[in-house]
Amino acid sequence: MRLLICMLALLVGACASVDTATIASGPRYTDQQMDENYPLGVGDKVRLTVYREENLSGEFPVGPAGTISVPLIGTVPVTGESADAVAEAIRMRLADGYLKDPRVNVELVQLRPYFILGEVSDPGRYEYASGLTALNAIATAGGFTPRSEKRVLYIRAAGTEGEQAYRLTADLRIRPGDTLRVGERLF
Repeated sequence: MRLLICMLALLVGACASVDTATIASGPRYTDQQMDENYPLGVGDKVRLTVYREENLSGEFPVGPAGTISVPLIGTVPVTGESADAVAEAIRMRLADGYLKDPRVNVELVQLRPYFILGEVSDPGRYEYASGLTALNAIATAGGFTPRSEKRVLYIRAAGTEGEQAYRLTADLRIRPGDTLRVGERLF
C-alpha cells in the first residue's frame, strides 16, 4: 500500500513539475529592440524611396520567392538581407544604365506575422508589433483557456524545424515569423 501511495505521489509530482533542463534562456529574455540589421523574409513589406523618382518608389511585399519586384530592374532578392543592403543593391542596379547617381532608401513597413496555437482562446495569425512579448501575444489571442499550461511556452523560430521550450515570463520576447504553442496542463 505504501509503495502504491509513493508511486502515485511521484507520478503526480512529475506531471505537475516542468523539466527545467529543457527550458531555454538567452537573448529572448533581454530587452533588446530589433536592430537595423533585421534580416528580411517572406511576409515582410518594405517601402522603397528613390529620390525624385516617384514612379519607382512605393511599398513592396516580399513574395514567396524571397524577392521584391522593382520597376525598371525587375526582381531583387531580399531574403536574409538588411534594408540597407537591399537599398545598396537597388541603387547599384539603377545606376547601371537607368539613373545617374540614384539615391535609394528602403525601410520596413510591415514585419512578417507571428502565429499562436494551442490553449489560447483565439489561435491564429497576428500582425507583429515592435517589442512584442509572449504575454502580449497571448493576450492578443484572447488569453489562456482554463486548461493552459501557464509556466512554459513553446516557440518555433521562423526557418527552424523544432520548437524550443521557454519559461513564460513578462520579458520573454517574440520575433517576427515565430510560431507559439501554449501547452495543456495535465492537472
